[in-house]
Amino acid sequence: GWDEYPAWSPDGTRIAFASGRTGNGDIYAMDADTDNLQQLTDHPGSDSEPAWSPDGTRIAFASDRDGDEDNIYVMDADGANVQQLTDTDWGTVTHPAWSPDGTRIAFARSGEDGDWDLVIMDPDGTNVQQLTDGPATDTSPAWSPDGTRIVFDRYLDGNYHIYVIDADGTNLHP
Repeated sequence: GWDEYPAWSPDGTRIAFASGRTGNGDIYAMDADTDNLQQLTDHPGSDSEPAWSPDGTRIAFASDRDGDEDNIYVMDADGANVQQLTDTDWGTVTHPAWSPDGTRIAFARSGEDGDWDLVIMDPDGTNVQQLTDGPATDTSPAWSPDGTRIVFDRYLDGNYHIYVIDADGTNLHP
């Protein structure tokens, strides 16, 4: 099976990743030094793109377990208490990224017009704010260490470019 999307826990002791070793995508975690592999999700849907909360207690991930589209889910770091945060009506949702203070999650969402936009929300799925809009494809958000800005990939005119936007949706620039 395949293994991908590795993510360090904030304290550096564990690594979460997605794996197809059971025939479909699930999230696993292992100790960084001793392996000690633990399967965190076990669902017929495909779970991928794990992202640790800054305090290491939760993991956000993308999954198509609720139908054809990927949504963002969050679970405890041991795989318990899985909660769906986004709605399938939004289109495909991927690339969850926690803000450094753990109060927001950024992600990419496919729009009805075929483009992808950046969105942020609270870790319970509320307070949703779309940051980008337009014909470009915006994906792979990553927060600045102080939580004030987000860097991301923008596919425009046949090429990927790195852009930055303030976390309030202002001051977009390459």
